[in-house]
Amino acid sequence: MDDLQFRRQAYGDPNDQSQDFIEHLNNNPDDAKLVQDLKALDAKLDAALNIDVPDDLAEKLILRQQLNTHQETKKRTRYLMAMAASVAFVVGLSFSMLKFTPVNLGDHAIAHVYHEPKALVSERDINFNDINFKLASISGLEQTKFTDQPGRVFYTTFCDFQGVKSLHLVMDDNQGNKVTLFIVPVENRMQLQEKFADDKYQGMGFESADAYMLLVGEQGSDLKQVQKEIEQTFI
Repeated sequence: MDDLQFRRQAYGDPNDQSQDFIEHLNNNPDDAKLVQDLKALDAKLDAALNIDVPDDLAEKLILRQQLNTHQETKKRTRYLMAMAASVAFVVGLSFSMLKFTPVNLGDHAIAHVYHEPKALVSERDINFNDINFKLASISGLEQTKFTDQPGRVFYTTFCDFQGVKSLHLVMDDNQGNKVTLFIVPVENRMQLQEKFADDKYQGMGFESADAYMLLVGEQGSDLKQVQKEIEQTFI
């Protein structure tokens, strides 16, 4: 089921039990959350309409009319939302054309670090098996994995490098500094720099196991140590 078909079906009937719809939810956590929100909205609307019907016949008829009006309004609202989803899908196709333009990986890596400051304050302990689970869902990285724990990992999430699904990690350089690692599938349009920097961050890029590795840390971070751990555990 493609994204456009899913959204039409979700807004039309979030309680759909068809096999294609359920499989799509199981494979797409973000879309599953959208359906949960739609179900919650329906529940709130139904609860708001759960009114004791008066015995008076005239009031009953008025209430019935109001209920019918509400149902028509809800259908019309869902239709408009489905149309909006269709427009968003078309806009998304237009943005996908960006995939044909060159990507400066160093600039994107530093921009991502600034864009997601919460990643650098995380103190979780991420197991390498959890990282491998995410890698298996990224096109071009399905066969790559960590064979052992590459030092301490504080944070992991998916990120987008101009239309390319990639992996964002925050690691320890064994000196108390947090270093961001981006694992990006190899594409011809990707421009990999061995070194890059701005006033706050230094970065380095290298290729390993069919993936571009981008390390970004504050000045003084031991990027070479993190690179060594990655090269020893990533295949």
